[in-house]
Amino acid sequence: MSIPYFYEPALDASPVRTLGEETSKHCVKVLRMKDGEQLRLTDGLGTIATATILSADKRSTEVRIESRELLPVRGRNAHIGISLLKNNNRFEWFLEKSAEIGVRAITPLLCHRTERQHFRHDRMNNILVAAMLQSQQAWLPELHEPVDIAEFIRGAGTQRFIAHCDAQEKKALKQHTLSGDVLMLVGPEGDFTTEEISQALAHEFQPVSLGETRLRAETAGVVAATLLVNL
Repeated sequence: MSIPYFYEPALDASPVRTLGEETSKHCVKVLRMKDGEQLRLTDGLGTIATATILSADKRSTEVRIESRELLPVRGRNAHIGISLLKNNNRFEWFLEKSAEIGVRAITPLLCHRTERQHFRHDRMNNILVAAMLQSQQAWLPELHEPVDIAEFIRGAGTQRFIAHCDAQEKKALKQHTLSGDVLMLVGPEGDFTTEEISQALAHEFQPVSLGETRLRAETAGVVAATLLVNL
């Protein structure tokens, strides 16, 4: 049986740590863990710690840190800027899969054709945490607040791409030589407007194709994430 794995932010150098109430409750009430059992912790910033339970309590379990390891980022430093979607469930699915793949940052975009939804950052971040733990990773994707696409384009750095459906010449993403830091724009249902595409190109975004078929926005986001991290 694998050792249970939990998210505990701000893992410091202390040899003894009191776990947060949510983690403590899951250990004691759900997994029925007891004194002397081991678990693993990550701070979402690359650190993985192995710990032993000293005092199992559903509100404040105390553990002793036995070892720590700092893991490097796997693959590229991939950032996806993607429009919020009309169906929140589809956007949450994108978040989950992107975290499993290993994307490092996600920025929700407000585009002209975005069907604006109430953005619940805490809920969305919890989805990323759960996906990080499920996929046994140590790096939590950074989730930014929604931003207007024009503002985002102006401030964008790194190697930049935009995936759109407009009829113009573009190379497949896999034909590009990717750097260590890469950024991809993915539009809403209905795609980016012509003006948004022109603005991106004016700021040195390179137009790319993600495949031979027309993809839903959330699918395009996952395909882009897979290619950016693994190509």
